[in-house]
Amino acid sequence: MSTNGRGIENVVLVHGAFADGSAWRGVYDKLTTLGYRVTIVQNPLTSLEDDVAATTRVLDRQNGPTILVGHSWGGTVITEAGVHPTVAGLVYVSALAPDAGETTAQQYEGFGPTPDFVIDVAEDGYGFLNPDTFKAGFAADASDADAAFLRDSQVPVNMAAFSTPVKNAAWRDKPSWAVIATDDRAFDQAMLQHMATRINAKITNVAASHALFATQPGVVSDVIVTAAQSAGGAR
Repeated sequence: MSTNGRGIENVVLVHGAFADGSAWRGVYDKLTTLGYRVTIVQNPLTSLEDDVAATTRVLDRQNGPTILVGHSWGGTVITEAGVHPTVAGLVYVSALAPDAGETTAQQYEGFGPTPDFVIDVAEDGYGFLNPDTFKAGFAADASDADAAFLRDSQVPVNMAAFSTPVKNAAWRDKPSWAVIATDDRAFDQAMLQHMATRINAKITNVAASHALFATQPGVVSDVIVTAAQSAGGAR
């Protein structure tokens, strides 16, 4: 733990499906300006195991206690990878939070549909978000130009990953925070609130789209700072 008021100084950011790490730039800029050491994982989105391995490689390079942050599918990844001994706290950004033995797909059961979030799945089993509904379903609060960039740089995900159960649930042993976009059209709002409540996360709601990791860097950064100070003080 640091004595300079920042608490834990290491932050690792994990993106979700249909995206890459570049959309964390606003959060990165805000946190590094405050003196945090921030690293961004580039998930291959080829399987849960591959994404957890990519995250673990980054965690292995940290020089002390770390706050691990995941957006969307990245929440499943940090749930598994967060058992790493350097991880002191978890931040879920409109993110999935399965329990051990559960799959990502199971998190949707019993919740409402999201008709604006349309996934086109190719014969090889990889999915892209439909370009015609991308802005409405993923980044409604982004500018047209920023939404177009996210749309045109999206990374396809192996849809089979959503059917892979996690083996560990780091949130059972580590403090958690959640930032929930109240205008999220990728997940039913009740689903997001249910997941965050179940993991006993400290919840911050913000009027934003699913792409809040890119469009609301100030709110997301503030929660990460709170997590770093709180988890650091508890050590």
